[in-house]
Amino acid sequence: MGIDRRDVIKFIVGGAVGSTLTPIPWKLTDDISIWTQNWPWIPTNIGGKNEYTPTVSKLCPSNSGMLLRTVSGRPVRPQGDPDSPLSGGKISSLAAAEAQMLYSPSRVRRPLRKTSDGTYKAVSWAEAEAILSEKLGNATGGVGVISGDENGSMNEVLSALAAGFGSDDCHFMPGSAQAEAVAYNQLMGGEGQPAYDFEKADYVLAIGADVLESWGPVVATRRAYADMRPHGEDPKSTWVYAGAFQTNTAAGADRFVAMRPGAQVALALGVANLLIKEGASATGLSGFASLAAQYTPEKVAEVAGVSPDALQEIAKGLASAQKPLVVVGAEGNEGGSTAAAIAGIACNMLLGSFKAVPYPRTVVQGAMGRGDMLAKDVASYVAGFKGGKAPEVLITYQANPVYALPGSIKTKEAFENVSFKVCFTTYLSETALASDLILPVPHSLEMVDDVATPYGYGKALYAVARPLVPTLVDAKHPGDFLLGLGAKLGKDLGFASYQKVLEAKARAMGANWADVSRGTVYVSDSQASTYGVRVDADAVAKAAAVVEVADLTLCPVMKLNFGTANCGIPPFNLNTIRGDELDSDYLYAHLNASTAKSKGVAQGDVVRISSAAGTVMAKVNIFEGVMDGVVAIPKNFGHTAFDEFTRGKGDNVSALFAVASEPGTQASVWTGQAVELKRA
Repeated sequence: MGIDRRDVIKFIVGGAVGSTLTPIPWKLTDDISIWTQNWPWIPTNIGGKNEYTPTVSKLCPSNSGMLLRTVSGRPVRPQGDPDSPLSGGKISSLAAAEAQMLYSPSRVRRPLRKTSDGTYKAVSWAEAEAILSEKLGNATGGVGVISGDENGSMNEVLSALAAGFGSDDCHFMPGSAQAEAVAYNQLMGGEGQPAYDFEKADYVLAIGADVLESWGPVVATRRAYADMRPHGEDPKSTWVYAGAFQTNTAAGADRFVAMRPGAQVALALGVANLLIKEGASATGLSGFASLAAQYTPEKVAEVAGVSPDALQEIAKGLASAQKPLVVVGAEGNEGGSTAAAIAGIACNMLLGSFKAVPYPRTVVQGAMGRGDMLAKDVASYVAGFKGGKAPEVLITYQANPVYALPGSIKTKEAFENVSFKVCFTTYLSETALASDLILPVPHSLEMVDDVATPYGYGKALYAVARPLVPTLVDAKHPGDFLLGLGAKLGKDLGFASYQKVLEAKARAMGANWADVSRGTVYVSDSQASTYGVRVDADAVAKAAAVVEVADLTLCPVMKLNFGTANCGIPPFNLNTIRGDELDSDYLYAHLNASTAKSKGVAQGDVVRISSAAGTVMAKVNIFEGVMDGVVAIPKNFGHTAFDEFTRGKGDNVSALFAVASEPGTQASVWTGQAVELKRA
């Protein structure tokens, strides 16, 4: 068949009409606009009206209070909110990247379902709802939840929905709050959440807790630190950091005391011993004094590596202070000792500094309280998947357990025992890529959410994050979606929308919804009773007895500018990663010269670091801010998901974490990890 001039004209016209009517080129144009022209890390000038709107960061685990600057409605830059008690006008490096992360190439842009060949296919929200509805409706084998948001009311929706299917398997990802919740709520008979008043403290001893970088409400703590130490004036407070690596807290402290990783309980007991000798006492410490008496300065030096003189000076400083404070945390902010948390609380009881605030009251019927969820052991839960204890449906919410749980659990393999996994996430994480259904969660600047009394803050507090920009992708609010789904499955949770949940939560906290929804942060002086709190000396004694001194011990290091397991590394922050922290494909493992010499390695050598759980590769950086016998490795590298700004940068230090059961408390622990280091 021949083609004449008329046929050619028909082909051209037909093609033009087809291109006009089909959505494909317009969608591609929109994509190009979003992913190239509108990349906020490519500087462009925008004209129009400037506005600054208060909100709270949900991307940063420290929940910075911030003002979002918009120009003509377009988000430009978050900055510290001077009126927020979670900010005081300052902002964290992670919260500062929040506007840019709206446009991250790793955002999940539409619901995705895994196909039989392992690839993903886009589905509509109606199809996604039908799939999840069928799986939940047939879930006779139980429903599990893992949440990465410790401070939000979404946990109530998730746990209430799970309860509707007869399950209380609702867990948080590991963090410092868990060891303290198990210690205080389960083993000490306490109610509420231990609270730390940094604003008034005139002597702060941080034992392993990187309070100025990664532990608790960092920006608020930095503000308290700065307020007590005004430039050009004598400091009104003394800060001491005990740890194995010169963290930002160590750098800002008046004294950095070298302490082996995992030796927190020994140091806290040593401090308690000297305080008791000086006459300190408190009710509920029966039997504790005789345990503490065993931790003489010489014993502490042997176990923790802290010199007797340093211990004496610390105890003297605490005893003479008006508002002393002891804060115990784990290296890398996870896997810490529950016994150490008990010993730290006991120190504050002896000093008269201990107080607790109420956990936020639940408002969704059937929901678990925060304390109950914190008491759940996610490491043991996931490890049990391979032993026949996997749920039939697992819901992960803004959590990345496949990447972040200890290597000894081998989470990705464990997940294969779960029949159906649904991942609610903003970014395409490792856990998303191990799931059967991926449901996009709007960015925190696109949806309403909340922060209720973040761990480590000294008072009860409530703040609301507001939707400040239109949703850029095909995402639905997870709260609205699950409330609607529950109602269709006959599990009505009592609320028509997630905003109604937050309005109820505001009332329960004592806050005015109209105020908090406009960005005002509500703060209350209410405290939880500490009557009847007691120390289980036997549990602490059993845990403290097994602290051993290894030839080489791992010290994981968390810095907010490295991002988190949930969001990867923000492109905005790549320039803040130093040349001695990351070199192309290699992390740097930090050792001091003495330790490096003992291992026969030098600056820049490629080494293999191994534990009972796994192996990572790194280059050696000689740094005298590391204690003898310790290797320090940064967290949140070695991703295999997200985007080119995160993927393929170094190894994941979590691969080295081997979970053990702590004697006395039976809690999972992976601090003080013994490792081997050899030249590769």
